[in-house]
Amino acid sequence: MHISRGTTLALATLTAGLLTTVIAAPVHAAPTQTATPLPLTTVGDVVSAGDRVFVSGGPNSTDVVVASATGAVVGTLSGLPGPSDLLLSADRQTLYVALPTANAIAAFDTGSLVESARYDTGAGECPSSLALTGRYLWFGYGCDQWGGNIGRIDLGRQPARVTTAMATTQDFYGAPLLAAASQNRSVLLAGQMSLSPASVYAYAIGAGGTLTLLRTNDWTVIGSNLRDIALDPTGTTLYTAAGAPYEVQAFPFADITTPSATFPTGAYPTAVEPSRDGTRIAAAADTSYLFVYRPDGTELTRFVLGGGELSQGALAWSPNGLRLYAVSYDWTGRNRATLHVLPVPAG
Repeated sequence: MHISRGTTLALATLTAGLLTTVIAAPVHAAPTQTATPLPLTTVGDVVSAGDRVFVSGGPNSTDVVVASATGAVVGTLSGLPGPSDLLLSADRQTLYVALPTANAIAAFDTGSLVESARYDTGAGECPSSLALTGRYLWFGYGCDQWGGNIGRIDLGRQPARVTTAMATTQDFYGAPLLAAASQNRSVLLAGQMSLSPASVYAYAIGAGGTLTLLRTNDWTVIGSNLRDIALDPTGTTLYTAAGAPYEVQAFPFADITTPSATFPTGAYPTAVEPSRDGTRIAAAADTSYLFVYRPDGTELTRFVLGGGELSQGALAWSPNGLRLYAVSYDWTGRNRATLHVLPVPAG
């Protein structure tokens, strides 16, 4: 069929118009930062299972609040004696809740929100910190001064077997902070809280779940009044947030003598959390600012939190790394916890 020049120009004009229409299609706005008040007057911890976020109320509470990925409150795990530290299984289908006032650790199905198990850690143990390496669920415990130690639950046994006093060469002032590496089941990190200077202890996990102390930090290098610790996914780098210095510090797990990187936060660092892939580090202090860094200390972005100061250790990444969850607490008289959902740009 013959097409005239005029028809050709008309088709070209129409095609250009269609292309222009496609190119000029509206672009969806980027997600915005949100803040949701929670029915909690104290804060324990926060974790993200992807579609659900869990926030515990701490030793003086009875609730774990359940929120959607965007921060909307959708439910509550209620009637719990002092829910404190929270931990998710590797497949994110089980939520472990430390219950120090009940000397126990509870396990919940993250889908049905039904309690699936409760592990008795022994009278007078007060389990307050959790970590997971394969079949072993570790807990830092201690109710009294210099009564702290590390316990282990062997989830591979039926019934599960609880063992305490795993740290045979170290006494802890109180329940130690624990951290594990998602891609390395052979290492465990423990932090000594409430002392100045602070200390961290690097352990090797041996056959049968034994603990061997590898090393501790040089004197005063961690700083004072340790408040949070973390390990990167491979277990090669550890992170500390202490009351001083006014920055989160990174150290090689193999040599805790000199920081390999620092992450300024302002006065009194209170939380540090590497992303699931280890490419970004969230760090915050007792201020309204929250920072995201690369592992080399380069700042990627920062957020300003309204509604009070970030609670100790209350940071969590979404599994895909697109959101950061932070829980702040308003000490000015409102006595209200707030869940912040922060969209993090790819870095």
